Amino acid sequence: MAKPAKSHPYADPQAFDRLMLLIATLVNYPGVGYRENERAEISESGNHHNALEALKRQLRELAAAVGFQLPEGYPATPTLRRDLEKLRDYYILDRRMYRWGYYLGTGVMNQDELKVAFNALESQAIYQGDPRIRQIYYQLRKRLRGFEFNEVQTSAVRREKDYPKQDFFYPVRQHLNRAINYTDPQEMMEKGEFRNTLFHQIDKVEGAILAGQAIEISRSCDFYGSQKVGLLVIWPLQLIYYDIAWYLLYESCSNGCLAIARVNRFSNYCQILTPGGRGIEAQKQSLKRAYRLLKNGWGFKLGELEEQQLELRGELEFVKVKVRFFPPVSSFIEEGELRHPHQKIRHGPKDNQTGKPQYVDYCLELPPRSLDEFSIWVQRYGDRAQVLSPPQLVEKHRQAALNLVDRYAQGKANN
Repeated sequence: MAKPAKSHPYADPQAFDRLMLLIATLVNYPGVGYRENERAEISESGNHHNALEALKRQLRELAAAVGFQLPEGYPATPTLRRDLEKLRDYYILDRRMYRWGYYLGTGVMNQDELKVAFNALESQAIYQGDPRIRQIYYQLRKRLRGFEFNEVQTSAVRREKDYPKQDFFYPVRQHLNRAINYTDPQEMMEKGEFRNTLFHQIDKVEGAILAGQAIEISRSCDFYGSQKVGLLVIWPLQLIYYDIAWYLLYESCSNGCLAIARVNRFSNYCQILTPGGRGIEAQKQSLKRAYRLLKNGWGFKLGELEEQQLELRGELEFVKVKVRFFPPVSSFIEEGELRHPHQKIRHGPKDNQTGKPQYVDYCLELPPRSLDEFSIWVQRYGDRAQVLSPPQLVEKHRQAALNLVDRYAQGKANN
């Protein structure tokens, strides 16, 4: 005798569409239903926060956008709650509370990858002061409040006693390079420390980068004595964080010269000049040229247009640089195996007592534009570094040492 067919709860087309729309909503709007203020249990209207109502509204908006005409008030809250339970039954949702918004698993990342990515995001938000990343970081931190992080296991059988629960928010990896200027307009407002810089226009700059739009910005100060202040018309190429600050890599619209400058040295002004943009491929080609210059050089000074053109064509004569480093600094120089792609490290004779080289010679070829920044790097090692070539760099460091001796002598006399 044939068994009677059982009616599936989602056999009805409308019920099936509702379930698919619910899944689509969770996929496309991760965190839907979370509270903006986690301390605010009661809204201004006096009603308790209802994540299901927020989820329902988003579901209906998505349905309308993709062409599904749902009846007024549909789906009912109890129906939506049953659908969520069905997703739990199939392990699409976890069996836990979603007070901080609904989302599916960890999205495109597994747990271990999410942990590493979150640590990097935290560093950029807190220490590098990226305002947009900071907003995203705090939003994700809210959504992940209920997330139970366990290390990814290679074994097919996972034993809870061997792999206890861990604190997801513990910063296993951290980047402590810290911005020395205000970068977040919200932070400036909260602290009453307004700074009239390009950081107030950073969203517009990012949009122009992706669209390949020409923009007009204004440099407010120049600490290098070249008098390069006032309006600039540029193609912005990339925002770079390095060491203590954010920089803007850009290409001049007038002659194609590439340059890098501190973001905080531009004023609070940004005007889009070409809404249509020149396309992302043109942006990529310019970015590629800039990184060729960065790879050849030392630091962020990219030089003038004529020098750049010669260098990119392979016609520029580089300068052979040689610096001798003495212990204990020489050990740190040896350690930097990848400090520059074209470097060579040569060892001096061994010291009979320590068995280590008496010195190491650091050799490489640099474009002339990079000698100043290279000199600054050498100076940090004080009397443990001696420039051997080129002659003009030797004289520069010799004179700097004499000037320093005079300064200390004058200081002693004045005291």
